[in-house]
Amino acid sequence: MSASGGTKAIVAALSANLAIAVAKFVAFLFSGSSSMLAESVHSLADSGNQGLLLLGGKRAKRQATPEHPFGYGRERYIYAFLVSIVLFSVGGMFAIYEGYEKIKHPHEIEHWYWPVGVLVFAIIAEAFSFRTAIKESNPLRGKQSWSQFIRRAKAPELPVVLLEDLGALVGLILALGGVGLALATGNGVWDGIGTLCIGVLLIVIAIVLAAETKSLLLGESAGLDEVRKIEAALVDGDTVTRVIHMRTLHLGPEELLVAAKLAVQHDDTAAEVAAAINAAEARTREAVPIARAIYLEPDIYDETAAAKGTNPAMTPSPDASPR
Repeated sequence: MSASGGTKAIVAALSANLAIAVAKFVAFLFSGSSSMLAESVHSLADSGNQGLLLLGGKRAKRQATPEHPFGYGRERYIYAFLVSIVLFSVGGMFAIYEGYEKIKHPHEIEHWYWPVGVLVFAIIAEAFSFRTAIKESNPLRGKQSWSQFIRRAKAPELPVVLLEDLGALVGLILALGGVGLALATGNGVWDGIGTLCIGVLLIVIAIVLAAETKSLLLGESAGLDEVRKIEAALVDGDTVTRVIHMRTLHLGPEELLVAAKLAVQHDDTAAEVAAAINAAEARTREAVPIARAIYLEPDIYDETAAAKGTNPAMTPSPDASPR
């Protein structure tokens, strides 16, 4: 994910959510709708979440230090994980509490045109934000389905914004349905039911985000295409004859660590081996620019040892990695 693309989607979502939060809260003050209160808190939580993503992106750009020699790229994962916690606690749990209270103590919605008008405005604004996130994601998504993109993306910002915006749109529809049913039946319980549904929706989205960002925090390998490019770049067919085994690890969304043991000819001189290793490293950086930390070890390939399985397996593909 390009930094500019992610930032554009985050800023669009932040602008929309701040405007929507103010409008929803004003509508709550005039109507007393619990759905509107839950939705205003939801929008405030989303605004805070986008602020966290921007902060994480800024802190991740810090230079490496002796204490953190591989840099701070994973800060983007940490702040994305915090987003899931905020969405769960501030958004989901508050909405469930407010919905329960409204069902227990229902009251009629006043000045119905405020919540209805604000919800229509919010749906339009969220649709614009969602469209921006989709537009920024499409070049990176390629031929992947949306679920595959969210599962496999190494940069957390766009998947987070996509899920937040989708949840916001569905939540607005639920709020509009709850308010509409409450007005049509004269029973405020429907407003509370709509609020409960919003809370459940936010908690589900928060759990999905937490699961995906936890996997990134634990450390994920490069994508299958990148692994193949690295393997092809390492082998020159002359001095370096094959990759014995290899490990890759994302140090951040745009920084990859590569560690590999390479088979070299047994009669090559030390100078020839050193030159071949340096050339393999240069080819790897050219083929996969995000491969910034590369550690290569020359060795003599042993078919017997390989047949016994003493050599570690290759870096697994994304499909084989458990989430």
